Formats: sequence, structure tokens, C-alpha cells
Amino acid sequence: MEEQLNLFFGFLENDKKVSSNTLQSYKRDLKQFEKYIQEKGEDYSKITDEGIKTYIKYMQEIGKKPSTISRGLASIRSFYQYEVKEQKIEKDPTEGIQSPKIEKRVPSVLTSNEVALLLEQPKNVDLKGTRDKAMLEFAYATGMRVTEIISLNIEDVDLERGYATCRNGKKERTVPLGNISLKALKDYVQNARDVMIKDKNEKALFVNVNGQRLTRQGFWKIIKYYKEQAHIEKDITPHVLRHSFATHLLQNGADLKSIQTMLGHSDILSTQIYMQFQDETLKNVYKKAHPRA
Repeated sequence: MEEQLNLFFGFLENDKKVSSNTLQSYKRDLKQFEKYIQEKGEDYSKITDEGIKTYIKYMQEIGKKPSTISRGLASIRSFYQYEVKEQKIEKDPTEGIQSPKIEKRVPSVLTSNEVALLLEQPKNVDLKGTRDKAMLEFAYATGMRVTEIISLNIEDVDLERGYATCRNGKKERTVPLGNISLKALKDYVQNARDVMIKDKNEKALFVNVNGQRLTRQGFWKIIKYYKEQAHIEKDITPHVLRHSFATHLLQNGADLKSIQTMLGHSDILSTQIYMQFQDETLKNVYKKAHPRA
């Protein structure tokens, strides 16, 4: 089995171009499965669906979480599907086997007061404070993912009409900006960003102190810093702001479809821009429901 696993890992790395983290995850799952099979004295190519079920039961007995078991099964399934494709075995023993149900965790959400407290922390007395104020207000105003926010270019925001265009692969969506967020963003763009950037060709909307595009880690550190300044006990990440954005809109009467559109969920968005800003309905939903609109 070791030789076949190495061929599979090579396929993942060279043909599928999976990330280093994903590859390590496959290796960890499949090496554990290989060890289990060897200890049982079985041949991987002769494992049946009953053998896979027994392995899942073994994982449960040693206390593995359903999410870990589910990921492990997905790795094993991918390996056997590869073996079938390469004609090393005739049948995938994982076919028809369902992953254990994973209990969905309720996402952490800030109260409106906690959001207000967090967003009050950055003071626009210097360049960094002006940027931080604009960025945190923007994150809560749009509900965008952290990768979407740091990927934004200066031309992706329309400060006159008050919206931001988010591009995620082939998909695009336009999200309204509330008055508070728009005011903070204008202040940053007009009074801080041009001073912070070293290269006039820099396109990034949000830049670090070196004038280059802000990173995910940079964004996380900024949120952590202001969370501590605000003395908020809850763990706050960029995704918590996204969850809070959606929850507060819903609590204030926005319909679910509008929220899904603003969040850019794939089951709502098509490859073209789903909503142009001319769609006054969404703009009105936002204005009525967003706490800081």
C-alpha cells in the first residue's frame, strides 16, 4: 500500500496542485488508515465496505470527532477513487458509505453594543488609526470575507454612490455601504492611503504601514488588538464580524434572500453580477435593517 499511497500523493501534488496543508492532511489521514490495515493484517485492495465501516467504528471508539472521521473518510474515498481510475482495483469500497453527521456549531455573534464598542476603538488621529477605523467599519458594513476585503482594489469602491464591488473568481457582487462606513472610508482614501503607499501604482484598497497590500494575518492582528482595547471577552475574528453583519440584518427585518445576496453565497449568486446598485430594493433593505446604515 505504501507504494500506491506515494503515487497518489504525487498525483495530488503534481496533477491536482493541492496546497501543502491539504497534502499534509491527506497524508495524515491515509497513513493512519494504512497503519490500521497493517495491524489487522489486511490487504488494502481487498477491503470491502464492511471493512470501511469497521474502521469508522474504530475511529469513533478511540474518541475521534465526527468532523475528523468525516475528513478521514473523504481522504480514503479520494484514494480509492484514484485506484479505480488507475485500474489497480475494480470497486471503491467507500461507495455508498455516508460520513458521520457533524453537529453544526452556532457561529459566534457580537451584540450591537459589542460591535459599537469595537468600532469605537480606532481613533483617526494618525494614518494607521484612520485605516483601521475605515477597515473595521467596512468589514461590518459589508459582511465580506477577510480574503475578499484584502483583495479589494481602490477602483472596487464607488465613494460617490456608496457601494463596493466584490470579485470572487468569476463571481461579482455589489454591496451597499452605510453612511458611517462610507464616511470612514472616504477619510481613509482621501487623507491616509495616498500617504501610506510608497508606489503610486499600488492598487490595493487597504495597505499596511509599508504601503503594500494588507495580509490576512495583518487583518486578524488588528481585530485582536482592538478587541483587547475594548475589553470584549468573546473571541473576535473577521468571520465573527461577517456573522454579526448577517444576524443583525436579520434581527432588524431584512429578508434572508437579500442577506444571502449581500454575503455572496454561491447558491444565490450566478457568475454575472447578481445585483446592480440600481436595484433600489436591496439598497432600501440595507438602509432599514443595518444598525450603522
